[in-house]
Amino acid sequence: MTIPLVRYTNGRFYSAAEPRATAMLVRGLSLIHDLEGALVTPAFVDAHVHATDTGLAFDGLDLSGVGSAGELLDAVAAFARTRPADGVVHGHGWDESTWTDQTPPTAAELDRAAQGRRVYLSQASVHSALVSSALLPTAEGTEGYHPSGWVREQAHHAVRAVALGSLTPAERTAAQRTALSRAAAMGIAAVHECGGPGTSSEADFQSVLALSAQGLPQVFGYWGELGGAEKARELGATGAAGDLYADGALGSRTASLRSAYHDGEHGCGEAFLTAEQVGEHLLDCIRIGFQGGFHAIGDAAIETVLDGFAIAAKQVGVDRLREGNHRIEHVELIDKAMIARMVEFGVTASVQPVFDALWGGNDRMYAQRLGVDRALASNPIGAMHATGVALAFGSDTPVTALDPWAMVVAAAAPRNPVYRMKVRAAFAASRLSLIHIAPGASATFAAWDTPGGVIEGLPALLPDIDGVVPQRPVCRRTVLHGDTIHES
Repeated sequence: MTIPLVRYTNGRFYSAAEPRATAMLVRGLSLIHDLEGALVTPAFVDAHVHATDTGLAFDGLDLSGVGSAGELLDAVAAFARTRPADGVVHGHGWDESTWTDQTPPTAAELDRAAQGRRVYLSQASVHSALVSSALLPTAEGTEGYHPSGWVREQAHHAVRAVALGSLTPAERTAAQRTALSRAAAMGIAAVHECGGPGTSSEADFQSVLALSAQGLPQVFGYWGELGGAEKARELGATGAAGDLYADGALGSRTASLRSAYHDGEHGCGEAFLTAEQVGEHLLDCIRIGFQGGFHAIGDAAIETVLDGFAIAAKQVGVDRLREGNHRIEHVELIDKAMIARMVEFGVTASVQPVFDALWGGNDRMYAQRLGVDRALASNPIGAMHATGVALAFGSDTPVTALDPWAMVVAAAAPRNPVYRMKVRAAFAASRLSLIHIAPGASATFAAWDTPGGVIEGLPALLPDIDGVVPQRPVCRRTVLHGDTIHES
């Protein structure tokens, strides 16, 4: 029997297996596709996404550009007029660390701006939010509650559940579809959805899993619930990992630190797990042959999680622990000793290079929260790579944009040049080194217009010797297992 084939011609191909390839055959309908000079590369994998929040950010109120409390209130007032009186105004992305006066508006001011509508505005880190008076009672009495309307951690989780719970199933699915369609348009063929208590609901999680590969990117789910390995498997997850919180975030001053925050007002942040709890969760995962993992940003939280790995290793042995390919999300403040332990236990660092691009250096949010020395030591992604830590790059969207080439650039040209990576290594981490263009491999790839040119087989991304920044690649087509999921 003749196997029908698609022949891709007149293009360039990034393939270690066939570096001189000038055409590509893919099983499928018999036809010839002219690439018109496009560059074909393996498609991207985004290792940390929140589909519902991302879809709401695309279709909702984008606050990433507001520069003051007044501008935020004006944006809320204009947007609220387009929403039903009994609905919830969803907004995202405000970052007070960029404001001259970093005092956010109060719940009462949000009430007036939204004309009584309920308001939920997640801060850039999505670990805190500004909410209107109608949502505040839900959080009263919980950790992180404040009558001003700026709520953190458990109080934030409580109001977040109400805000997201206001969506109908159809609205939720529409938001998820928007997010996944956008991912496909950026050359992303697979995503890791991170859900769990405080982040999303079981219904939300299963809803996005149901969209996997339905003309959209493939979705691998991670359910982060302490002691929830069996539940994660029942929900259809790939692992009991992702947003299982060992601490909070630097933006909300709730990441767990060894030394106090630089501004002196928030101590050392919040710790949510003990090493013993970490070890027991890992052992639960190992018993059922499941991947485990944790959210840990601050150095104290990462140390606690690694102590938990050591506890698990004493029970089952290092080799068996390593077989699980367990992971830690974010890993922003880590020293050489902890990096060595990551290598010892075979832990994958699921990291977000664009965090450094947005907030790193000596004069941005990290410097405000940590002081310049700790800020410049944060997100040592290149050091982890050089030491042998397996890396998985993600956006944490909507915290940062669905833009995989931005992740590559941020890793290859970090604010602290000590942590630079080669572009090829950063590109490998952006697809988890799992997707290849090679004979017999799954046809999962993206085709790109490269107006900035090509260097060593990949799009030119970094400034040249004259400081000229190349134009970014534009995705023309994304293919998942032979099926086109985006075409422009």
